[in-house]
Amino acid sequence: MSKIKKKSVDQRSKQFEIDIKFEKIIQFSGWFFLLALGAFLLGWIVFDNILKMFDISTNAMTFSLIIFLGTNSAISFGLASKIKNNRLNKREFFFDWLLGEFLFCMLAIFAVAAYQW
Repeated sequence: MSKIKKKSVDQRSKQFEIDIKFEKIIQFSGWFFLLALGAFLLGWIVFDNILKMFDISTNAMTFSLIIFLGTNSAISFGLASKIKNNRLNKREFFFDWLLGEFLFCMLAIFAVAAYQW
């Protein structure tokens, strides 16, 4: 009888560990997008404004990259906090996040293409 209880407890703790790893991966992707945005902006400030080595112009592609990285970072952090608050619906949240990311990326691509055209 005690072996059955231990197995069920072990399965719950195993699922809990998987949920925490999943949440950490999504938080890592948020930090990755945020650090990429920071590196781009820091490189822009250092190389363009301070050292005057490169001329990085503010055009549609630069603006869309900044918006894309910042928004993806915010969306990833939002998903991680949503999953942390409600781990039972993580599958639905994740699929909604994937659909939202796809639609956002397609909208951004079409907006830049229309602006360039």
